[in-house]
Amino acid sequence: MASRPVWEGHLRLSLVACPVRLFKATGEGDAVHFHLLHRQTLNRVKQQYRDPEDGVVERRDMVKGYEIERDRYVVVEDDELKRLKVESTKVIDIERFVDRGEIDRLYWEEPYYLVPSGKPAQEPFAVIREAMTGEDKVALGRLVMSQRERVVAIETRGRGMLLTRLRSHDEVRDEDEFFDAIPDVTISPKMVEIAKQIMAQQHGSFDSAEFRDRYEEAVRELIEAKADGAKLVTRPQEPEESNVVDLMEALRRSLKAPNPQAREHETTGRETRDGKPAAKQTGKAPPAPRRGGKDASRTARRRAAG
Repeated sequence: MASRPVWEGHLRLSLVACPVRLFKATGEGDAVHFHLLHRQTLNRVKQQYRDPEDGVVERRDMVKGYEIERDRYVVVEDDELKRLKVESTKVIDIERFVDRGEIDRLYWEEPYYLVPSGKPAQEPFAVIREAMTGEDKVALGRLVMSQRERVVAIETRGRGMLLTRLRSHDEVRDEDEFFDAIPDVTISPKMVEIAKQIMAQQHGSFDSAEFRDRYEEAVRELIEAKADGAKLVTRPQEPEESNVVDLMEALRRSLKAPNPQAREHETTGRETRDGKPAAKQTGKAPPAPRRGGKDASRTARRRAAG
């Protein structure tokens, strides 16, 4: 099923404009979502809004209010908000181009795919895209989403573009508030050198498939086991190392310790805790467990029995 655009309008560079659509570039994946149930009946409970004097309030009877002082509000109707004409509600107007390195990472927020909308938009979209390609510049514009005007950064990506919503200046907290209290510490150059050697040992490439949500996987295993009625087995905890007070000794021991990245992949010829040979690693992330069905039940029974 194709995704629905979260925004539709025009992208404009000076006098060149074209219809475009925005799609979310990220999602929740196969995240587990819980519903709230009544413990006795297991019926799903519903949220209700209550007025302290009149009881339950229907959504159609609610209005937006801004508190100007305690218990005093200015009421704003939806129609009044719609009548506010802000050009960026339907137009992303490119205002300037900046070097990519000028934008602090703290300001980057949420990414969206920007694509042309309809056949007539393809040519002007391609003109703007190709003009930006290779310049290593980021276009800045404004966009209204969820009733807020946001500054956005636009960059080319393949045959399309990537639009990233930026945080405003007021949303980014001053680092001095936290870093100024960190005292200056005199450290040994030898300890720094050992730490650099440890970093060199653990150097590798980024593979997003290796960074899975282990807690999410454990929750799904728990749900599958409970759904199948299997007896739950608690995973054995890894033994914790004793506290090392001597920092130099800790660095030296770390330098001799096996690379954690290598430990994860070098499983051929080794045995698991149950004495069975470990499966050969392929370098790929294992497929996500299915939400239900015979395979899920069979998997749950095997995990519980093991």
